[in-house]
Amino acid sequence: MSQPMTAREATSRPADRRERVTIVVFASLVILAFLGLGWRCYYLQYAAADHYAGLGLGQQFCSYLPLEPQRGPILDSRGRVLAASNQIRTVFAEPRSLADVKETSSELAPVLDMGPHEICKAILDSGNLGYAPIKIGATAAESDAARMIHGIGVQYAWQRYYPTGPLASHVVGFTSTDNQGLGGIEHQFDRELRGKGAEHTFFVDVHRRPLAFCVANASGDTGMPTNGVGIILTLDATIQQFAREALLEQFKAFEAEGAVGLVADPRTGAILAMVSLPDFDPADARHTDPNRFYNRALTDQYEPGSIIKPITAAIALDGGAITRDQTIFCENGRYRGKYQGKSFGTIHEFREGFGDLTIRDILAKSSNIGMAKIGQFAGPELLYQGLTLFGFGKKVGIELPGEAQGRVRTPDEWNAYSVTRVPFGQEVSVTALQLLRAFCMLANGGRLTRPYLIKAIVAPDGSIVNVRPPALRVGYAIKPEIANWIIREAMTAVVNEGTGRRAQLEKWQVFGKTGTAQLARPEGGGYEDHAYVVSFVGGAPADDPRIIVLVSIRKPNYAVLRGLTGGGAVAAPVARVIIEKTLTYLEATENLRGPIEPPRSASERGLMASGPR
Repeated sequence: MSQPMTAREATSRPADRRERVTIVVFASLVILAFLGLGWRCYYLQYAAADHYAGLGLGQQFCSYLPLEPQRGPILDSRGRVLAASNQIRTVFAEPRSLADVKETSSELAPVLDMGPHEICKAILDSGNLGYAPIKIGATAAESDAARMIHGIGVQYAWQRYYPTGPLASHVVGFTSTDNQGLGGIEHQFDRELRGKGAEHTFFVDVHRRPLAFCVANASGDTGMPTNGVGIILTLDATIQQFAREALLEQFKAFEAEGAVGLVADPRTGAILAMVSLPDFDPADARHTDPNRFYNRALTDQYEPGSIIKPITAAIALDGGAITRDQTIFCENGRYRGKYQGKSFGTIHEFREGFGDLTIRDILAKSSNIGMAKIGQFAGPELLYQGLTLFGFGKKVGIELPGEAQGRVRTPDEWNAYSVTRVPFGQEVSVTALQLLRAFCMLANGGRLTRPYLIKAIVAPDGSIVNVRPPALRVGYAIKPEIANWIIREAMTAVVNEGTGRRAQLEKWQVFGKTGTAQLARPEGGGYEDHAYVVSFVGGAPADDPRIIVLVSIRKPNYAVLRGLTGGGAVAAPVARVIIEKTLTYLEATENLRGPIEPPRSASERGLMASGPR
């Protein structure tokens, strides 16, 4: 039998039910809240992530600060600066950040020592809300004070300068305003000289105040800019000055169209001087006539004339077509005949006629008829092979842009006229640099030689990453005894007894060869009237050549020449000055500092594959 409920028990049961309902309802609400929060998280992070990311990025601002590397220097062989970069500071305003342009201008004026109106005008006229240059080349103190003013910043940049002006302009080249190489070494080695830049990326607020930043270069890797390499040339600025001064004087005196002066060490192929006129100031290249940018030592192609006679004579001697003691009858100044049954027309001497001449005398007196007969003895095949072995018809491969190739026609294109004209410098096309290479080979005992301009490439940390171009092969263009005889006997006779007397020196025995080549008409069909390239190539001392010098003057004014039409009268005196000053200078400096360029062994030498008197 059950006991009846007490009054307390009867009243507590409804309270327990209400408590349980409350707990269930609260737990359900908590569960629903977490479900809603989970859904919201899913929605924000996945379903609508792109939308909200875009809204967030739209409220952020980025500012970029490029970090430009320093362009590497270009130095001569003794460390003299030919081109370098200095850092300059530009104080600028950001117009969109300025509350009052006039107030900012007044505040900035005493800092930069400028008038407020000048500053205000620079800001308002810029047309760029983010950048308005105010003062280029500001001092460190001005820059530090200016950047403390709101809306004013300082930009650092590199400015290229050329302390030697036009001295080596065609070799060094020049750069554009955005630091890109546009000529010479500056262009050829632009990537190496320029280095590798980087960039600071800033997160900024709506007032463009930096919040945070990171550093990233163009490839996306973090880091700082890498400065460009330094390039040391084989050029010697002193020898370059000797060559330029002597050549410029004659260039102006004879009102010439152009001129070239080259100096090289025949033992190594190192170019000690390379002058092309007219030249220019690399710092003012933008205001220069573009025609002045051509490096005539590389680009001008012309028939060499008599200057090539020692080369063709050496080829015939080396091939056994003639002998050194052979005598050739030179027809007393007029030669008309046939080669293999075909007429080659009439050949005249430039001034006087000759009878019997030895090979030595043919070169000393620069006999066209004597050379024509040498060509007949040698024939097209031997001459062609010899000329190509000396490098004609092929680029030298110098470390400069714009080099021309020249042309030597293949033997199947030759005729009777060709075989009698090529030996004295017609029907072939050469550059001054190719002639220099050929005579370096002669002066170097017939060894294959490659002229070069780069002595060393130096990394920013000082390590040498490349020194001299590698030799491609070892060999001789002609036998050493033939090369030595041409230099020490035949070419010294040119200077002592023949057409090159004006190149004589008392202290050193000079060897050389003169040349006066007519210029072909651009449209073809013969030669221009009174248009010549007058040249002299030579060197000293004859028993052990230290330097080879080539001087070439293009289109001297015929009216100014007054009968001085030969290379011996116009070009040889220039070469004489260059040879004398250069040897005196080298003798003094080598006594003080030792040899500039010690001779390289034969295994280090190589060849780049790549008229009138």
